[in-house]
Amino acid sequence: MVTWSQLLLPIALSAVFIFIASSIIHMVLKWHNADYRKLANEDEVRVAIRKSAPTPGQYVFPHALDGKDCNSPETKKKFEEGPIGVMYIRPNGQVKLGPFLGSWVLYTLVVSALVAYVAQFTLTSGADYTDVFRLVGTTAWLAYAWQSPSDSIWKGKPWISTFRCLVDGLVYALITAGTFGWLWPR
Repeated sequence: MVTWSQLLLPIALSAVFIFIASSIIHMVLKWHNADYRKLANEDEVRVAIRKSAPTPGQYVFPHALDGKDCNSPETKKKFEEGPIGVMYIRPNGQVKLGPFLGSWVLYTLVVSALVAYVAQFTLTSGADYTDVFRLVGTTAWLAYAWQSPSDSIWKGKPWISTFRCLVDGLVYALITAGTFGWLWPR
């Protein structure tokens, strides 16, 4: 039987390796820069949004709570005229990367811990590297990447951005799988 304490090192190391890989993906390769576009009239849009003083949160426009709302002539006209979108508002102020990076590290630790949980109850001590790699890799890929297609389906996220997220998730999954395969209890 594999104990939880035997999996702490692969959990921690996979999180460290993923942090390094994601830093390379985002800061060196800048793989996701093309995912974010700038509005031609950004300043005007910012002024219009600021006038309504939205609190931080997720907004959708045109806003309709249910099918009845969607079928009203006014709402139908708004959908026809466009634009249709989802918008996220964060608190005002200088962007501080520290909290984002800290949350990312915590997230990678949680994913690795959940992957370890699945592997612990599926694999035995001394399991073959390829069996560990396959199970851990698949589980980690599901955790890191497979929310993204739902965002393209329901929120209009461009499919090319989703493809990039699936590739990122695959990289993180391969790193996690390799780390667990390497350090799996023998």
